[in-house]
Amino acid sequence: MIPSTWISAFLEAQAAELGAATNTLLAYGRDLKDFDVWLSRRGRDFAATTRADIEDYLVHCDAQGFAKSTRARRLSAIKQLFRFAFEEGLRTENPAIQISGPGQDKRLPKILSIEEVDRLLEAARSSGRNAHDRIRNVCLMELLYATGMRVSELVGLPVASARGDPRLLLILGKGGKERMVPLSPPARDALAAWLTIREEAETKKTPRKELHSRYLFPSRGVSGYLTRHRFYLLIKEFAVSGGVDPSKVTPHTLRHAFATHLLAGGADLRAIQTMLGHADVATTEIYTHVLEARLSELVLEHHPLANDAPRKASGKISSDGQ
Repeated sequence: MIPSTWISAFLEAQAAELGAATNTLLAYGRDLKDFDVWLSRRGRDFAATTRADIEDYLVHCDAQGFAKSTRARRLSAIKQLFRFAFEEGLRTENPAIQISGPGQDKRLPKILSIEEVDRLLEAARSSGRNAHDRIRNVCLMELLYATGMRVSELVGLPVASARGDPRLLLILGKGGKERMVPLSPPARDALAAWLTIREEAETKKTPRKELHSRYLFPSRGVSGYLTRHRFYLLIKEFAVSGGVDPSKVTPHTLRHAFATHLLAGGADLRAIQTMLGHADVATTEIYTHVLEARLSELVLEHHPLANDAPRKASGKISSDGQ
C-alpha cells in the first residue's frame, strides 16, 4: 500500500471496525490531510515519518496558535493512524507510540455484559435470508466472541485455518504473525455446521463458472471474502433484533467483551495478551481498568451505603434498644 492511500484505508477501518461516526471520520481526515501536506513540504511521507517529525509538527501547530484541544485531537489522529499502519504491517515500528500531548484522556473501551452478548448470539441464529446465511452468521459471532479476533482477521480467515484440530484456530494477525487460539464448544459446533453447509455450496460450483474460494467466509465481492463493512452492518442488525443498544455494539466491542469476560473469570493477563495478539502486555492491561471501573459501578448501584435515601430498619427496636 502506497503512503498516499493510508488515510483512506485507515478511515475505512475506523468505520468498519469501530463504527466511527461520520463527523469523527471527517475530523480525522482533515487532521491527517493537514499533517500529510506538512510532511510533503519537507519531502517526507507517512512511510518515512519519524518521532522527530511528529514532534516538530506539534511545535508547528502550537506556533500557529491552535488550542490545546485541537493539538490533542490532531495528535490522537496521528497516533491512531500509525498504530493502524503498524498493525497492518505497513510499518515495522510505530513512531508515535511514546509521544504524549496536551489534554489527552485515556478512555476505557465500551463493554458488553454476558447477557448482552448472549442476546446478540441468539439474534444471529434467527437473522438471515436462509439457513445458509443464518448458520454463517452464528459462526461469525461465535468465533469472534470465542477468540477475540480483530474483525479483519475474522473475515479474512482462510478455510485452511479451520481444518485439523477443531479445538484450535490458526489466526494470521497483524504483521503476518500467527497465533493459535482455543475454541469454546459452542464455537466448535458453529464452525462444524458452517463448514458442512459451506462445502455443500462449494460442490455445487462448476469449474467453468466459479472458482472455489480459499476463504472461510467467501463473498462475490472484489476481495473474495465478507468485507469488514458488511459484517459491521450485520452486527448492528443483530443488536436491533436482540434488543441491545446498537450504539454499544461494533465488531471491536465483541473483542473487548472477550477480554473483559475472560479477565473477570480469572484468566491470566499474559494468556489474554497472547490470544488477542497484542505485542505488549501494557495494551492488554486496559482491561484491568475496565473491570475495576465496572466493579466500582456495581458497588455504587447496589451497595446500601451508596444510597443517599434513608434506609428502613429491618425490624422494630425494643424500648431497651435491643
